[in-house]
This record gives sequence, C-alpha cells and structure tokens, in this order.
Amino acid sequence: MRRFAWNEAEDSADTGIDVTPMLDVVFILLIFFLVTASFVRETGIEVNRPEATTAESREDAAILVAIDASNRIWIDQRQVDPAALTANVSRLHAENPRGTVVIQSDAAATTDALVRVMDATRRAGVSDIALATQGSGQ
Repeated sequence: MRRFAWNEAEDSADTGIDVTPMLDVVFILLIFFLVTASFVRETGIEVNRPEATTAESREDAAILVAIDASNRIWIDQRQVDPAALTANVSRLHAENPRGTVVIQSDAAATTDALVRVMDATRRAGVSDIALATQGSGQ
C-alpha cells in the first residue's frame, strides 16, 4: 500500500525556473554588439596637430601614422624605424587595400620627417594619403 502518493509526484516535479532562453538572448545580444561595434584606431601617442580652416573629415582611414615632436614615427602604439616604415605600411595596406593612410604630424615636427613618411608610404604602393589637422572649430 502506498501512502502519500501525492507527495512523490510533487517532489519529482521540477519547480525551478529555466534560464536557458534568457542566456540564449544574452549571448545573441553580446554577439550583435561585438559585430556592430565600430573600433576606433589610434596611433598610440598624443600629437598636437596643426590647425587648418579647410579641414575635412575622412571616415576611410585604415592606416594611421603619427610623427611626434621629436620626429619619431609611430604606428599602432609602437615606434617604427624609418627604414622599416615602407614594409609596415605595405603590410597594413595589404590587409585593407581600399583604406587611406592618414599622417598625424605634430606641429613641432620637421617637414623633412613628414616628407620621408610620405615617400615611404608611396613606395609601399599607397597613393591615397591624407594629413590630419585640427579644424578651427574644434
């Protein structure tokens, strides 16, 4: 004879909340935000760009090259030897052939350093070069 049969049925029933659908939604949202996030590329150093009244915004910058006040060249937060600049720009340009090279030259940098960077960029096969300036309204 079975006594308290209703208690056995009650104990075997799952009374917890199933969180699997909620976790699925959270993971889908996480993937969505990772895919749609725009990542800003920086050169890794602070450059005092010269001011220009005719400055235009460029959204297709793929390679950012910075020249600091001491005429040192920086790409992706690391200092680059001027002799290796052509190889670095060529490698980055191969990753994104449609991108523009933007040179951020410090106002105190020499014109000679700027021209050397532009020459190395053209030797790497990139003809779309832009100079970063600070607009007068900023």
